[in-house]
Amino acid sequence: MRKISALLLGLLLLGAPAVQAQKVKTKVKATSAAMSATQGARWSTEKANAWYQGRQWMSGANFIPSTAINQLEMWQADSFDPQTIDKELGWAEGIGFNTMRVFLHSLAWKQDPAGFKKRLNDYLALADKHHIQTMFVFFDDCWNKTYQPGKQPAPKPGIHNSGWVQDPGDPASRDSATFVQLKPYVTDVLTSFAHDKRILLWDLYNEPGNGNKGVASLPLLRNVFAWAQAANPDQPLSAGLWNWDSGFKELNAFQATHSDVMTYHCYDDVPAHERIISLLSTHNRPLLCTEYMARPRNSRFVNMMPLLKKYNVAALNWGLVAGKTNTKYQWDVPIADGSEPNEWFHEVFRPDGTAYHQDEADFIKKMNSK
Repeated sequence: MRKISALLLGLLLLGAPAVQAQKVKTKVKATSAAMSATQGARWSTEKANAWYQGRQWMSGANFIPSTAINQLEMWQADSFDPQTIDKELGWAEGIGFNTMRVFLHSLAWKQDPAGFKKRLNDYLALADKHHIQTMFVFFDDCWNKTYQPGKQPAPKPGIHNSGWVQDPGDPASRDSATFVQLKPYVTDVLTSFAHDKRILLWDLYNEPGNGNKGVASLPLLRNVFAWAQAANPDQPLSAGLWNWDSGFKELNAFQATHSDVMTYHCYDDVPAHERIISLLSTHNRPLLCTEYMARPRNSRFVNMMPLLKKYNVAALNWGLVAGKTNTKYQWDVPIADGSEPNEWFHEVFRPDGTAYHQDEADFIKKMNSK
C-alpha cells in the first residue's frame, strides 16, 4: 500500500467518468453483449446503502487453511481439506469474526467444474455453520505468474507467500484472446451461486495492475465486470482499490465507478487510513476494507479496528492461521533459515489454535462484542 496524496486521490476518484466494457479483439462475438451488460448495471447508491444498513459490523480475515500454500491447493480435489477449514473457521468464530474473504482459481474450475462447485458449496456450509459470511475473489495479479495443476510446491523457508499464484497470470491477463476463455468460468460460478445468501459479495479482481502489469490489466477488469453484471447475482460486485499512484488513474477510476460497494486495501497507519476513508466516503456507498493489518507498519488490530468500527467500515485483515503461505513474514524481509520473525507481519492464530498474542485476541473479541 502506498502513501496517498489527498489531492491525487480526489482527482482520480471524484467525478471520474463511467468507463464502458473493453472491446475484445477476438472472433468471439461477445463484445456487444458485454458492453450492453455493463451500461446501467451498477447498483444505485440507494440500493447499495440499503444492502449495508441493518447488517452487523463486518469483521474477519482473508482466509486460506493453514494446510494450503495457494488457491489451487485449497480448491483442488486431492488437497481440499474440510477438516482443517472447519477447525480454523471455528477459531475465527470464537473471537467474533463473521466474514471471510476467500480466493478462487480458474484452473481448479477448469479441471472439474462440477467438483469445484461442490467444494465451494462444502466450504460455504462450513462457514455458515460458524455464522460466517463469505466474499469470493475471482482474479488476482499478485505473486507468482505461472502455475501448474496437481501437487503444489512446498513453501520456501522464511519467504512471504512463496507459493501464491496469480489468476490468470502472465501473459493470459494481458491477452484478450486468452482471457475471454475465462468467461464460462465466471458465468458458471456466478449463476450457480447468484442467490446464495451465504455469500456476501463477489470481489471480481484482486489488485489489478499488480505484478508490474499496470494498465495492461484494464481489459480483463472491464470484461470480468461485464460478465458478472450479465449474470445478475443478488450479491454486490466490487474490485478493491489499492494503489494510488498516477499510473493507476484509469484502473482506479474504473474500479471506483463500477463497484456496487467500495472495497479497498490499506496497510498504512491511522492518519493515512483515515484519509482514505474520508475520500472514498464521498462516493456515498458502503466501505469495506478487505485487506489491512501489518504489525511492523503500525497497522494493528488495536489501532485499526476502532478506526474502522467508528466509520462503520468492514474490517478484514490479511491472514487467520499461520501456515504454508508464510505470511507471518514481511513482504520484503525474508528470513533465509525460516526462523521466527521478531514480530509477525500477519496472522492471528498459531497452527495449534492458540493466539499469537492472547491480549490481541481478547481485544478482537471485545471489538466484536463477544
